[in-house]
Amino acid sequence: MNKPVLGLLLGGALGALDGLTALISAPEVKPEIMSIVIGSTAKGLVAGVLIGFVARRLNNLAAGIVLGIVIAALLALPIALHADPVTGKAYFWEIMIPGSIVGLIVGYATQKFGRPAVARP
Repeated sequence: MNKPVLGLLLGGALGALDGLTALISAPEVKPEIMSIVIGSTAKGLVAGVLIGFVARRLNNLAAGIVLGIVIAALLALPIALHADPVTGKAYFWEIMIPGSIVGLIVGYATQKFGRPAVARP
């Protein structure tokens, strides 16, 4: 499977799991879990495709992992900076840590298991 498609699939699946971690780290958000999971899945899809395209350009495992973390963290940052409008509580680390872990895993997987780009004649 090529790297962007692998990133897309893995990013979407891990993004959904990332959203579900909200039930563990902040159980009070249970009424909003569907919107959290949908948002996290969308963020994972975007991050996965971006990481996959970067992985296609680079053939370096360490760079893929670092860039995966950076891309996922940058996509999670605007969400993490906003406080919950109902409670006023900020969930910065509860959003940034799982989001960055998604980037780490997708960055690793796209470099390690994704099919490299075919050289065009």
